[in-house]
Amino acid sequence: MSTAILTGPPVAGSSLEGGLRSLGFDVRVAADAAGVAAELAAVPARERVALVDPRFVGHVHSLRLALTDPRFPAAAVPGALTAQPEARAALADALADTGGHGDPAPAGTPGEAATAVRALPDTLGALLEDGGTAVHRPDLGVLVAAVPDSEDARAEARRAVEAVDDESVRLRSAVKARDGFFTTFCVSPYSRYLARWCARRGLTPNQVTTASLLTALIAAACAATGERGGFVAAGVLLLASFVLDATDGQLARYDLQYSTLGAWLDATFDRAKEYAYYAGLALGASRGGDDVWALALGAMVLQTARHVIDFAFNEANHDADANTSPTAALSGKLDSVGWTVWLRRMIVLPIGERWALIAVLTACTTPRVTLIVLIAGCALAACYTTAGRLLRSLTRRARRTERAALALAELTDSGPLAQGFAAAFARVRLPGLGVPAVALLGTAGLLATALWTPLGSLWVCVAALGYALLAGLAVARPLKGALDWLAPPLFRIAEYTTILVIAARSGVNGALPAAFGLVAAVAYHHYDTVYRIRGGTGAPPQWLVRSIGGHEGRTLLVTFAAALWLGGLAHSDRSFTIALTAFAVVIAVAVLIESIRFWVSSSAPAVHDETGEPA
Repeated sequence: MSTAILTGPPVAGSSLEGGLRSLGFDVRVAADAAGVAAELAAVPARERVALVDPRFVGHVHSLRLALTDPRFPAAAVPGALTAQPEARAALADALADTGGHGDPAPAGTPGEAATAVRALPDTLGALLEDGGTAVHRPDLGVLVAAVPDSEDARAEARRAVEAVDDESVRLRSAVKARDGFFTTFCVSPYSRYLARWCARRGLTPNQVTTASLLTALIAAACAATGERGGFVAAGVLLLASFVLDATDGQLARYDLQYSTLGAWLDATFDRAKEYAYYAGLALGASRGGDDVWALALGAMVLQTARHVIDFAFNEANHDADANTSPTAALSGKLDSVGWTVWLRRMIVLPIGERWALIAVLTACTTPRVTLIVLIAGCALAACYTTAGRLLRSLTRRARRTERAALALAELTDSGPLAQGFAAAFARVRLPGLGVPAVALLGTAGLLATALWTPLGSLWVCVAALGYALLAGLAVARPLKGALDWLAPPLFRIAEYTTILVIAARSGVNGALPAAFGLVAAVAYHHYDTVYRIRGGTGAPPQWLVRSIGGHEGRTLLVTFAAALWLGGLAHSDRSFTIALTAFAVVIAVAVLIESIRFWVSSSAPAVHDETGEPA
């Protein structure tokens, strides 16, 4: 249990102690300056501690925002300060520096010593910041948090508290400030109340996230039946899964239940649900005699490529030292016109709109129609967003930082071959747009060879080796060019599409489902990489990247498998399918074990998407 220490005797009639207990704090009262230090020392070092001025007047939710958010080592509002274990030492040092006293009380003021002690939380917060400890100060908006210094001021603060319903504020703040049209107007108006219902019954965001996953998997199973009733049920359940998906985040914000495990579940389950549903559609279609596995895999490839474009662009510009792009300025002006904001958010087909489209089409049409419309919509969205990012990159005046260059290098997922070629080309300096040009040349050459040479031809292996060489050349120097962020998505497109093309052209029974599993396993690895980088901990360890081959190594291995079992070397259709399946299993096991180990470890960051960017 966390401990809250009142830095002086409670004010008569105050509900402060009850409010702190409702937040899960064990409340202790320090009678004087020495008592504060003694009570602080008595709290176990592994526990959160809060110091609260007994004169505090404000909403309980103000205290909740400052004192219970697990994402910040230290946080404060006027009159209250909290420190988690990692900030406890700094807090103790700050208290020692003050000698147990806060801001000096005015001379001649009755109860001078008590007043000084009561000023401790604000004083200590300032000292923590001066000492280099970041102190989070939540935006309270209309909520009240004050330390009145007179009875009149106290009465005025109480009236301000009574004028604002903090429960309504809490419900509103549970919803992302920026979200898609469908989520904002068709889900959040009622899902926030579902989040409150869950909170009052002790449910956690992780439990709701798991329920959302199970609902989506059941939806995929219904779609796999191939019956009209199954398709209708699948559409309804997919929408229900999305409501739960919105609810888990709202519950986390409503109750401030953030966790590292929750970050991992939230970051990966959305993709698992969507891609499992694609597989369900393909299985359902096959029961009716229609093979749409190539479309299902194509939808997954396109959707993953879209995400990598978003991630790479954002990382490249995460901490750029300037942003003078006219395109960005135009975007800002358009945001001031209300209807354009919603139109632009819908065009990019974020998760809410996308899942609603999939659900309706599943219930009313066929899997083939559903996947074709989905691919067309995602392709349009990809063109729109990529064009905007290209214009911003070409017209902005900014210098890329070392951190951005490192993040892009990690996103490329270069294996031993590409790293070896990169070392050989370390002295080669490419022109301004050389990196994306080289990456595009390697990708185009590989895909053209896979598409138009005889199936199982050794020329595809040669093209894959050339692709590895060009990939090494592209990453030989830091990726600081205006369009260098295009390298990771181009590498993803090359690897995933090569697998798709070879499996589709083979015509081998089971090859496309096996290829779907292989791409899904690799895509999980790439999403895991993204969310680690977002958390500031860097990419997965090099031993993992090397052991699963890197993008160029996996591509080369698949082309050699095709040449061996689909060409004339040792023709065996069944062996090719078995090889893809085994490759998928090995990669899935390796990346899942390392990913689970990382995300449940204490070093994993609690990364939660609060941006509202399309997913």
